[in-house]
Amino acid sequence: MMKEYRFKINGKEYNVSVGEAGAQSLAVNVNGADYQVEISSSASLGGTHPSVAEKKADAPSGVSAPASAVSTAPVASQAASGAATQVASPLPGVIVEVSVKEGQAVKAGQKVAVLEAMKMENEIPATKDGIVSEIHVNKGDSVLEGAPIVSIA
Repeated sequence: MMKEYRFKINGKEYNVSVGEAGAQSLAVNVNGADYQVEISSSASLGGTHPSVAEKKADAPSGVSAPASAVSTAPVASQAASGAATQVASPLPGVIVEVSVKEGQAVKAGQKVAVLEAMKMENEIPATKDGIVSEIHVNKGDSVLEGAPIVSIA
């Protein structure tokens, strides 16, 4: 049985359905996008925040995980292991331009995308020098604060 909730975050409404929790995960639907949420072993459903493990393949494109559900693993550990660093959306909005392509070299501060929020266009800069390893959004996608835009290796 799914529990239905309606949240209003920064003036935007979200319809959220939460399924029954299993031992390690639960199904969550946010505005029509399905997510499989992983429950950390130290978490209890009584008061901690689970992290998003993966977005199901059949979820609609252009919907990113809410910032409150995005894993908060430290970026420093990703950099130390040689993994890609994600450039995240600083606020909710709509992607109006993706300025880079996968495999493209970028410099820290270089524009990687343009986000329209509150009728203003905001340039999203690269956070480090590197190669764009993955683009997580397309032009026209709606994103929430903290949603990944690109990954830089």
